Amino acid sequence: MRTNRREFLRHAGALSAAGLVRRLGGAGFAGAAGAAAAQSAPSDYKALVCVFLFGGVDGNSLLVPLDSAGFGRYSAVRTESSGLQIPQAQWLPIQPAGSSTPYGLHPELAELQPLFGSGKLALLANVGTLTQPTTRANYASTRPDSLYSHSDQQSQWQSAVSEGPSNTGWGGRIADRLAPLNAASGFPVVTSIAGTNLFVSGQSTSPLALAASGGLALAGFNGSAASNARLAALQSILAADRDNAYVAAASDISARALSLSGIVNPILTSTTSQVATLFAGQNASVAQQLLQVAKLIEARAQTGARRQVFFVSLGGFDTHTNELPTLTTLLGQLSPALRAFHDATLMLGVANQVTAFTLSDFGRTFMPASGAGSDHAWGNHHLILGGAVRGGALYGRYPALVRGGPDDADTEGRWIPTTAVDQYGATLARWFGASSSDLAAIFPNLGRFPTPDLGFLA
Repeated sequence: MRTNRREFLRHAGALSAAGLVRRLGGAGFAGAAGAAAAQSAPSDYKALVCVFLFGGVDGNSLLVPLDSAGFGRYSAVRTESSGLQIPQAQWLPIQPAGSSTPYGLHPELAELQPLFGSGKLALLANVGTLTQPTTRANYASTRPDSLYSHSDQQSQWQSAVSEGPSNTGWGGRIADRLAPLNAASGFPVVTSIAGTNLFVSGQSTSPLALAASGGLALAGFNGSAASNARLAALQSILAADRDNAYVAAASDISARALSLSGIVNPILTSTTSQVATLFAGQNASVAQQLLQVAKLIEARAQTGARRQVFFVSLGGFDTHTNELPTLTTLLGQLSPALRAFHDATLMLGVANQVTAFTLSDFGRTFMPASGAGSDHAWGNHHLILGGAVRGGALYGRYPALVRGGPDDADTEGRWIPTTAVDQYGATLARWFGASSSDLAAIFPNLGRFPTPDLGFLA
């Protein structure tokens, strides 16, 4: 397969410092590449933290109405014999502001329930991928491409493009538009702690990819005379043959990786982090990823970054069978990890400047599947957490829990979203500092929907 210059440069730009580390091997480089540009934390710092729940988390097991009529509809379909019913007494009660209907959170979200009551956690109901406002009447002609496919819907959630392919994600496009805010420090806007993915891919900016634990370093560079000589030799190689555009692009990425490793590795391997104690005893991957994020936020004075977008993930939500035990495990990891992360932002005095939020492939059918599971569906409910969140409220419109009803795409309880991922993302991006013109570029289909701001952020 032939690769033209533009394609090469685009893929080279997507290489991260971690990618170079994998090529050169291992850990141990403590930072001969230079110091951070800033020594005091930017006063206008903001961070967005995307937590992607891979597999399609079942929103019908995250949030249900607890009034007699609403829970009656839930329990009539998700019967005790289906293996999917959570008894009414086990749900964690919440009362959204402005609603007369009480709701319940999944029993494993105990660490997050108090944050809803204190106004730091909001819920967004029935959000999903849409090409335009959609109803049961026009669903057949407006449905997104490959609606119930994991890979396609993951891409559409991460790109906010539901018609045709996209080479960039909305996290990467945010970075493209707001990169000038980090120009003084040179630190990347986007950092992934969960590998490379579409969400972090921009047109003109490159993400930093880090491991869920440990540092970002190169083997064989430890500050000794011999390692300093090897470093000087490597830097000399990177400076050679720059007349060739391909070589120059690859060398620039490698040199940038060296520089970033000198900043990031001491942060991630530090034994004096204040926030690390908040994650004590939490060994799940999502907790370790959020700990890495918290450490980077703690070190914002060293990085000099004014804006940061982070991507972390938790997988395993494709629950065709044995859903309730699986959710007990996974939500039992997610809830304390998110709570520890929020507590870390409080400790650091940046709770009002950091917003975490969830995404997922899609929701799951209200109708149970055989084997005590559920099948691929569409609209879903999501969590938004932070000091700037107008919490204690349910945003969007919760679907009528009626199979074959006005919110069902068929007869299995595949809820047609009443809010688009474009609107969800635009509300976050506007708070983050994106202008109206930025939003139009980041979310090219936003104008098809009635409002670009759902109001869940101050």
